Amino acid sequence: MANTFSQLYIYLVFAVKGRAGMIRESYREQIQRCITGIIEKQKARLLAVYCMPDHVHILVSINPATLISDLVRYIKSNSTIFIKKQAFVRNFAWQEGYGMFSVSHSQKDTVYKYIINEPEHHRKRSFKEEYLGLLKRNEIECDERYLFDWYDDDS
Repeated sequence: MANTFSQLYIYLVFAVKGRAGMIRESYREQIQRCITGIIEKQKARLLAVYCMPDHVHILVSINPATLISDLVRYIKSNSTIFIKKQAFVRNFAWQEGYGMFSVSHSQKDTVYKYIINEPEHHRKRSFKEEYLGLLKRNEIECDERYLFDWYDDDS
């Protein structure tokens, strides 16, 4: 009997509601471990995750049966429950929507290195500049009115 073979890498980006800087360094790694467990429960494999105070970057390997929208919803809902239960932030929520980008095997390591060096990137540019750059590089047209809420100082 023939099997299905695949190699699917997905790069996800989503933001904290209102772009509030709610993910503090003191508990960032605990949230990242939580996200790792959530992804593994969905039979996917986490390759990289980095939580900035107001957004998160994730690189994941998925199987062909995985619906990415379900995976993101599962990550967001369960990490929110974890964050509130741990009393890190009682009014925590993720914004609606997310960025999703396919990654080729040849670019997997480049994206991995980019994600784990997130703090360095944000010394040079804002999340808005970063995210709009991702959309542009991936030739994704968008109406900025429907993107994340941006801080005024990110303009």
